[in-house]
Amino acid sequence: MKKFGFSPKRSSSSFIAHYPSPSRFSLPTPSRSLSDSVMVQTLELAEPIIVKWDPESSTYANVTSLFYENRGEALAFIKLVNKLHKAMHALVAENSNSELLIRAQHLMQIAMKRLEKEFYQILSLNRAQLDPESVSTRSSRTSVRSSISDFVDESDDEIRVAGELISEVEDDAEGVMMDLKLIADCMISSGYAKECVKIYKIIRKSIVDEGIYKLGVEKMKPSHVHKLDWEVLDLKIQNWLEAVKIAVKTLFNGERILCDHVFSSSDSIRESCYSEITKEGASILFGFPENVAKNSRKSPERIFRTLDMYTAIADRWPEIVSIFSFQSTSSVVTQSLNSLIKLGESVRLDLTEFETLLSKQSIKSIVAGAGAGAGVYKLTIDTMNYLSILGDYGVLADILLDGHPPPEKSPSPMPETFFDKSKSSTDGSPSPAVSLRIAWLIFLLVSKLEEKVKHFKDVSQAYLFHANNLQHILSKVRSSNLRYLLGDDWISKRESEVKKLAVSYEQVAWGHVIDAVPKNPKIVTTREEARDCFKRINTFFEETHRKQLSVVIPNGKLRDEIKLSIARKLLPAYREFYIAHRVEMGKERKFAGVVKYSPEDMGNALSDLFFGSGKRVDVNVAVIVTNDVVFTVTDVQ
Repeated sequence: MKKFGFSPKRSSSSFIAHYPSPSRFSLPTPSRSLSDSVMVQTLELAEPIIVKWDPESSTYANVTSLFYENRGEALAFIKLVNKLHKAMHALVAENSNSELLIRAQHLMQIAMKRLEKEFYQILSLNRAQLDPESVSTRSSRTSVRSSISDFVDESDDEIRVAGELISEVEDDAEGVMMDLKLIADCMISSGYAKECVKIYKIIRKSIVDEGIYKLGVEKMKPSHVHKLDWEVLDLKIQNWLEAVKIAVKTLFNGERILCDHVFSSSDSIRESCYSEITKEGASILFGFPENVAKNSRKSPERIFRTLDMYTAIADRWPEIVSIFSFQSTSSVVTQSLNSLIKLGESVRLDLTEFETLLSKQSIKSIVAGAGAGAGVYKLTIDTMNYLSILGDYGVLADILLDGHPPPEKSPSPMPETFFDKSKSSTDGSPSPAVSLRIAWLIFLLVSKLEEKVKHFKDVSQAYLFHANNLQHILSKVRSSNLRYLLGDDWISKRESEVKKLAVSYEQVAWGHVIDAVPKNPKIVTTREEARDCFKRINTFFEETHRKQLSVVIPNGKLRDEIKLSIARKLLPAYREFYIAHRVEMGKERKFAGVVKYSPEDMGNALSDLFFGSGKRVDVNVAVIVTNDVVFTVTDVQ
């Protein structure tokens, strides 16, 4: 066992031989002061128990713990030491040359050596009970039930009761913390704070440093961070995100609770201890995000990890400020703030970089994603995935609050019809700055898609391409937090645009087929006219159907809406014409084979459309009757 403190010049045995027992002092004479009498009585009471627990007086005292052996006697020990200290102060004020002071001082040295040993043992042997996680479950940093120090100046009966209460304490951490506070209070009030604090700092700092190490947090040079591949750095960031939760809630909070309680009698000692114990580990922990923000290499995923780290600090900001509220730990709060600032700058930089890439995106490099030709393009998919994830970060509002808004004077300024900026700032929007920035990025995407539309040779596919991509944008907005950022009015306007594009597609692609069917079958009066009409219908329908089989509409709702709209315009009229003339067409051989499609055949052919493969996909089939014409649609997203 390591020994702390000092060694008295005389051993306790020589001390006792040199100074007779107080019982052998002559009775007080009229010349003896009251302070002398109090000191003699105090020495008579204190000497037996203090000498008994002198580590150098016996092997028993050296290897046995006072607080573990007899908690009641431990309280009595503390009480007598406090009384001895008071008696010494009173005697010094009257007679600083009294020989009794020498005797008392020697006893005090023995007592402090004992308490040093007890303090060290309690800290060392109760690491489980003093684990920050156990301590941090406490609800208060200012008190631990009733402090035992409230009893140390009371009667022996009250000490006994207090000892019994201690033995019944269910929370081991609480009992150990009480003992440490008792010893610390006694040593500090007796002028031995330095010895007590030294032990505490050494043991508790090692626990904090070990905790930081076990959480996987390491101090990294900027050059090291810059050299790391994103996959490796991403793992370190994920580890940090878990570590900061535990460190703030458990490690640093638990240490603050313990330190505040043990040294509640001295604000300066509490601050000194907590600062030295935690500042180094906390600086490493909260310095990591700043290091990453300033020195990591660019990556498409970096912005999301940056936002994760920003959120981790921002969500715990009140706790960080509270836990590190001392003046000497203000550098930890400053470091956390610096990390927030640098993380925010990194997010704004990444957003600007994304915006630049989107603006410079060449329409020639836009490739198909979920479908060919007029399907949803990869640029749309990637951009909306990016933005929908961004919309989930509430901290983006704080980051963009003082950030850079979309440029007012750009080559393609965002019109008010696309996003009403004035309304977004007055309708109670949770974050006008974020809403505006998201709307601007979607506008850039839509502008690129409109450029692509101009390069389609087939006008019908141009309309469908525009509708498909705008529908995908809408779907991502509806299914994410972007819905609340952009608002229902924005969504309604885009829905209206999709419907108009779908109607335009239908008119261009299917208008000549629909127009080929007579609206009034009675207009066709001869078999030849009927034959020619059937031929036109067959030709137009076959050509259009064959062409549209390669077209894909990924969104099930939009796909079925378009098919239903075509069916409602085409099938009822065709069915009426079919019923009116199919019998006549079958009477003569020269008209045989003219009637190729029944209304049901035509309806089934329409059902096969817009899957991109030319083959019907039977998923969640629904049967719809349109004016007695059976038409099937599928719900494939």
